[in-house]
Amino acid sequence: MKKNEKISAKALIPFLVFIIIYLSTGIILQLRGVEMAFYQLPAPIAVFIGIISAFLLFSGSVDEKFDNLVEGCGDSNIIIMCLIYLLAGAFSAIASKSGGVDSVVGLGLSFIPGKFLTAGVFLISCFISIATGTSIGTITALGPIAVGLSESGGINLSLMLGALVGGSMFGDNLSVISDTTIAATRSQNCQMKDKFRMNIKMALPAGLITLILLLIFGAPESEPSQKDLSYELIKIIPYIFVLISALVGLNVFLVLTGGILFSGIILLFDNGFDFLSLSQTMWEGFTGMFEIFLLSMLIGGLSNMVNKEGGINWIIGKIKKIAKGEKSGQVGIALLVSLADIAVANNTVAIIISGPIAKKMCGEYKIDPRRSASMLDSFSCVFQGIIPYAAQVLIAASFSQGKLAPFQLIPYFWYQFILGLVAIISIYIPFTRPKDKWNFELDMAESEVKKHLKNK
Repeated sequence: MKKNEKISAKALIPFLVFIIIYLSTGIILQLRGVEMAFYQLPAPIAVFIGIISAFLLFSGSVDEKFDNLVEGCGDSNIIIMCLIYLLAGAFSAIASKSGGVDSVVGLGLSFIPGKFLTAGVFLISCFISIATGTSIGTITALGPIAVGLSESGGINLSLMLGALVGGSMFGDNLSVISDTTIAATRSQNCQMKDKFRMNIKMALPAGLITLILLLIFGAPESEPSQKDLSYELIKIIPYIFVLISALVGLNVFLVLTGGILFSGIILLFDNGFDFLSLSQTMWEGFTGMFEIFLLSMLIGGLSNMVNKEGGINWIIGKIKKIAKGEKSGQVGIALLVSLADIAVANNTVAIIISGPIAKKMCGEYKIDPRRSASMLDSFSCVFQGIIPYAAQVLIAASFSQGKLAPFQLIPYFWYQFILGLVAIISIYIPFTRPKDKWNFELDMAESEVKKHLKNK
């Protein structure tokens, strides 16, 4: 940390304004019995109020503060992140409309024996969420089927829904088109494939342990009756293409564009769509990402204002008192993003808030940014899949038709608890560490060049 950089706790007040407004609104509405209480207030509105408070509290002219806001909104990582959101939204919308999700579900359930259905639902939700990049979409698509299988086979409904949410969070954490992956990798300036390789070393052991437990304890009392579930292999191809091409290192824009083209061709020739209908579906995917697009830009702007005023330096200064090196620095990043997710009940928002702080901590404690991105995504997904007021948990509980309250599902979120434990162990036993070392000198040089270009 440079001597001339500001350090100020006061600079964090706008962030606190955003979090308090967002959290208190959700709590009040929850107490009033409003469904999806924590998602009634659009997050960009709460951030906008935080930005207004920054303009009122921070020193300098209005023009200077506005320049800092716009600089943060227009940061190259933020813009790249937003463009990826749009393409990911378009791909998910077109692939879903073409029947890809239904085919994945049908294929999975057609080959899974009835006595393994709880574990099967976990596996299918893992694949769908990896392929589509959305845990909420996976839970929504599989929820009715999971409940039906639970009722027909005498399977514990809480366990079945816990397996569904766990599998959905598995893919949310790993998917190369998930908004959490996009936010984590762009904020830490690392490649998606590198972050995936680190994450899979934690997620796969946690997933396998969960699968074994579900095979042992999730057997139905009777053989469930399964409906004739049809599927078409060609409709699964776009998901497989996106997954494989991203893992081999193809540029993410090419990956998603290719996925859109594959899905679009299937939609045009198999579902009788015309080009206009395809364009409208693609636009629906764009608009479905509007909130997270706008939220990312506004938080990017607010983060830059807070950073310029010394707020992030103040947090790092406090963490320094407990963090003595790389391992304790990783604990600080894990704690930071976990608390942020508990506060805002949105893992993507938690990553966007924590990302700039984590990036600075990487330089301070020589933490590999790929590791930082992995920790941000993993711990945000752990808590997003546990807290009873998160959208994923609320939607899952709603399928029980009032039989189960969200907090009753918490003991059955086995995957999330195991992933959290594995992630903590990985801090002290670094089995996720890559063979090549991160070039911190090059990273610092690139950062200085960017600052120089901005100043010019």
